[in-house]
Amino acid sequence: MTDLRERNTDTDKANNANSNKDGLPPKTGEPESSTVNLKRQVGLISGIALIVGTMIGSGIFVSPKGVLRQTESVGMSLIIWLACGVLAMLGALSYAELGTLIPKSGAEYPYLFEAFGPIAAFMFSWISVVLLKPASVAAIALAFGSYAAEPFYGGCPAPDSVVKLLAAASIMVIAAVNCYSVKWATAVQNVFTAAKLIAIALIIFVGFVRLGQGHTEHLTKSFEGSSPNGFAYAVAFYQGLWAYDGWNNLNYVTEEIINPYRNLPLAIIIGLPLTTLCYLLVNIAYFTVMSPAELLASNAVAVTLADRTLGVMAWIIPLSVAMSTFGATNGTLFTSGRLTFVAAREGHMVEILSMVHIRRYTPFPAVAFTGFLALLMIIPSDFDTLINYFSFTAWLFYGAVMLALIVLRFTKRDAKRPIKVPIIIPIIVLLASIYLVVAPIIDEPALEYLYATLFIFAGFIFYVPFIYYKYSPPCMKSFTIFWQLLCECAPTEHMPLG
Repeated sequence: MTDLRERNTDTDKANNANSNKDGLPPKTGEPESSTVNLKRQVGLISGIALIVGTMIGSGIFVSPKGVLRQTESVGMSLIIWLACGVLAMLGALSYAELGTLIPKSGAEYPYLFEAFGPIAAFMFSWISVVLLKPASVAAIALAFGSYAAEPFYGGCPAPDSVVKLLAAASIMVIAAVNCYSVKWATAVQNVFTAAKLIAIALIIFVGFVRLGQGHTEHLTKSFEGSSPNGFAYAVAFYQGLWAYDGWNNLNYVTEEIINPYRNLPLAIIIGLPLTTLCYLLVNIAYFTVMSPAELLASNAVAVTLADRTLGVMAWIIPLSVAMSTFGATNGTLFTSGRLTFVAAREGHMVEILSMVHIRRYTPFPAVAFTGFLALLMIIPSDFDTLINYFSFTAWLFYGAVMLALIVLRFTKRDAKRPIKVPIIIPIIVLLASIYLVVAPIIDEPALEYLYATLFIFAGFIFYVPFIYYKYSPPCMKSFTIFWQLLCECAPTEHMPLG
């Protein structure tokens, strides 16, 4: 198999051929390369919007009670929210070093490939492309469907069929936008990120007003009754980190970032602290309106706050949550499609998924495929439990990426590193990931963890014949040509492995 470092050089040449020195598409009248590649169209503002917009979805509006339930005190729940933000920040800074050392889209995939070889990269792409990423898109889309339908049912839960129909419609609209234009997709992200920040600002404003009125009874002696169970805090971290999910999303589109050496770390440094501050202030606002018991009893905490404080304007919050989840769905699908594209480009998925639209310069087949899997995953009545038990695999791979960064410090000692974080940072995140993987299993042993592990290793069923032995079914060439013509796509200059 061709070494990934050779393909890194190919990608740099292709990007240089398709962009000017500022990372922008060629101006009208300038000659373009004959190859088809992704364009650098994601600037600093769009990068910040992608990070903030995918992290702030439905979690902070709907279910901060998961953290409170595990910690059993207001003070410790706030500490967990802060610690989750710090952990996400440390992880994102480590990813910034990797993203500038290995300037390829796909985040974990190329980093694991470079450090540990194709098997580790394939195992990550297998579980992420087939299950985790589409399921995340589906889960956020279902939250959108629930809140978009709420105003039409007078506060009663909307029928399951209506929620799923709205979720499916949102996925199809978002997939169409992402297939049509990167600029349209980033514009949607920018607009909906601004909308959700307005909603966050409104909740924080309510909190400040309540504090000014002296409603601090639930914030005094806030550490009383804190849980003594150390392993339960790992589950609390899971709940909090779900709301921070997306801190690594900018690394999925490295090849499309304008001036990535500057804008990738700068977007992280701005986006992560902004989100952490918002989450802390929003949680404080909740406790100025509700007692811990009332918060635990609420199915949608932000809506309860709005009902108690905004009067006839309470409808603003459900609308804002719907807009927030729509934007988060857009950002998640945008990045998930890039992972599928990169994995296919390296030969770990079918070839058609590695192609780019000849006029739109979008990974059309990869985005459409991810959207299709997400549509399938909204059909079951409840797959949240499955995702909860698979979420530990995400931190398994995050830990593997931190180990990859440490390994690359030795194997690529002399490589250019525009960003170099202190080695203690990836070590801290690695230790945290080990705790987050092991502690929930010890606290609440369940067969689902075994099933999740078996699903990861089931990837060998496909890796051995199709990747290692390079077996290609006789019909695969015709299949690829058919979809290539139908989707008007062409291979990138990067040819797949094998």
